[in-house]
Amino acid sequence: MTHFDERSGVIPCKTEWGFWWQTMEEVFIEVASNQILNAKEVKCNIKPRAISLSIQGATVFQGDLYEPVHADDAVWTLEDKKMVRICLSKVHSTAAHCWPSLLKDQYRADPVTFDEMQKKLTLQRFQFENPGMDFSNAAMTGNYQNGGPEMPS
Repeated sequence: MTHFDERSGVIPCKTEWGFWWQTMEEVFIEVASNQILNAKEVKCNIKPRAISLSIQGATVFQGDLYEPVHADDAVWTLEDKKMVRICLSKVHSTAAHCWPSLLKDQYRADPVTFDEMQKKLTLQRFQFENPGMDFSNAAMTGNYQNGGPEMPS
């Protein structure tokens, strides 16, 4: 069975070290290296409310996560000896909990990217609520806030 994200793609937030993206349930981080790495050169520390990553002794990022994660369910991998991938399981796994940034004060998505992230999570919620229907190619219009259309004042 193909997952929603495999059919609909991801909405990445680019950073100086790579990028991050999210689904309703998870946050993914990818950090590319120009050098060949061994797993022992990667130090990834994941706590429910904080994360740090260093490669070859240099800190890539560290800080408080935007929202808490299930640290025991988090996993990181080194792929092709050049790519560190981290998967974090969100504590609050609903479309209303779309992270505007990876860390509390760092790696914020620009307004257009964040709007696209919210639309994608809303479509994912519709897919979850209506498992027999395919929303992967659906298009949403309007500005989104907290997993639903923004209501006029």
